[in-house]
Amino acid sequence: MGNQMTRVERIKAALYSQEVDRVPVDVWQHFSVEDQDPRSLAERQVEYTKKFDYDFIKLMPFGLYGVQDYGAKIKIFNQVEQPPIVEDGGIHDISDWGRLEVLPAYYGTYGKQVQMVQYVNKLTKGEFPYIQTVFSPLTNARKLAGDRILTDMKENPVLFKQALQVITDTTINFIKANIEAGVSGFFFATQCATTNFMTEEEYKEFGVPYDLQVINAYKDVTWFNVAHIHGNNAMFDLIEKYPVQCLSWHDRWGEPSLQEARTRTNKAFLAGIREIPYFQNGKKVRESLLVDGSIPEVKLHVFEALDQVDGKGILIGPGCVASQFSTDGNLHAVRSAVADYAVGNVGAKKIYPKAGIQKVPVFA
Repeated sequence: MGNQMTRVERIKAALYSQEVDRVPVDVWQHFSVEDQDPRSLAERQVEYTKKFDYDFIKLMPFGLYGVQDYGAKIKIFNQVEQPPIVEDGGIHDISDWGRLEVLPAYYGTYGKQVQMVQYVNKLTKGEFPYIQTVFSPLTNARKLAGDRILTDMKENPVLFKQALQVITDTTINFIKANIEAGVSGFFFATQCATTNFMTEEEYKEFGVPYDLQVINAYKDVTWFNVAHIHGNNAMFDLIEKYPVQCLSWHDRWGEPSLQEARTRTNKAFLAGIREIPYFQNGKKVRESLLVDGSIPEVKLHVFEALDQVDGKGILIGPGCVASQFSTDGNLHAVRSAVADYAVGNVGAKKIYPKAGIQKVPVFA
């Protein structure tokens, strides 16, 4: 595998399916105790990344940071595994979309997330690349108004698109401030590009044009850009065409699998870990492997993912946010698994026969 790489060298090589000394890894989770204070959140994320010797920081502003400034009432718990929720949306009538205005990056909750990045920059001192989480304009519209957007977009598409453009322009302002604060790239998340929620034709009209405006604002400036598709029945082939280096989706419980995805794109994958519980006949039979799995099970789980793509063009991470109840042992196991895999002769197919290690059952 050659000499030991720096984190930046390792990630850049993986993004372009080049040889790596070991596969890069990060297991991100919410930090819902600290995520309302920019400095505390920055310190917690850096501390966490150093503790488990991960390769980069997928920054974790709380998921509703893009809608609080637009009038959504947010209930905040400041408790482990209890991220903030929308207590009351910011849109109650279709006419409310017309009152949205473009916001500066340093305003309100958006501004706090910029401050968080500035703190991370000071704390990392170039040791870790870090990428900011941004949500698609349509996703933020949905968080602001709920599923009524499906009705509003049909009742008054002109007004709704005007609101989407406002949210897009605010997001671009935020992106520019993050670039100034030193991010290596962006984790662009869409929670609407799934046929469980809307049709592909609807997403092409109300999602894609605004997504591309956002991504085009940074694609030629930052080097580590990920597109994340949230939810099952994802519009993988549509989002795959976006100008990013890397794709993220729920590969361990949704479609496509890593192996299938490799036949459909040459882009890198940030994937491999099932972050949700296991179910059988609609009943939960166990939590996430990161919570109640054994260390051998977690390592096998990582080996299975790596085997699907022969360890090439992949960065190991969860399909979405990992539980805050993940054990230290299992979080360390993810990191040690990629190191073991780099040594060779430890792929899942080769170590299943070993006594005391059982293949993890896969349920729906």
